[in-house]
Amino acid sequence: MSSVQRKLFLSLAAEAQCCQICPDLCERTAVLSELNGSLKPKVMFIAEAPGRQGADRTRIPFSGDRSGANFNALLGSIGLERKDIFITNAVMCSPRSATGANRKPAKSEIKNCSSFLKRQIELLAPKVMVTIGTVALEALKAIEYHEFVLKNDVGKILNWNGRNLVPLYHPSPQVVISVRRMPQQLEDFQILKKALEM
Repeated sequence: MSSVQRKLFLSLAAEAQCCQICPDLCERTAVLSELNGSLKPKVMFIAEAPGRQGADRTRIPFSGDRSGANFNALLGSIGLERKDIFITNAVMCSPRSATGANRKPAKSEIKNCSSFLKRQIELLAPKVMVTIGTVALEALKAIEYHEFVLKNDVGKILNWNGRNLVPLYHPSPQVVISVRRMPQQLEDFQILKKALEM
């Protein structure tokens, strides 16, 4: 990445960190910095939102919690390292319920954050993108409409907005136990490996 692109990214990150658009997220700070990964990534991962035990605490997406440990195992299974990838979210700040637990981002929060997501995609220009979970896949619709559905399109190499897109399930403990177990997720990552080799 050129020094100009790096400056543009740092400016975008600073803008995201100062954002106060969403009423319920004003006390949170966007998780967007060079800690998100390579600014010249082989693959860009888009997840739902920073978790309170994970990225909201560590400032590094998918770190510091069980989801992060699972994600690292999946990455390692196809020979990828953190330095090869960039991870961002549909919503850059950590949405919480009244009790302080993680909650699903509201549609308005996803819409408010879509310009930040769009600009990250344009700036980093990844050849391959991966959405992690339904929220992330839905968030792409605000940028370029699609009709993909996670349960039908998981682990497929799709064309979205001129890029290869591989929708995957989230590696959270809840999903791994009830929806898509680790052996299946490991197989899904083999599809991502194929997409990277194309």
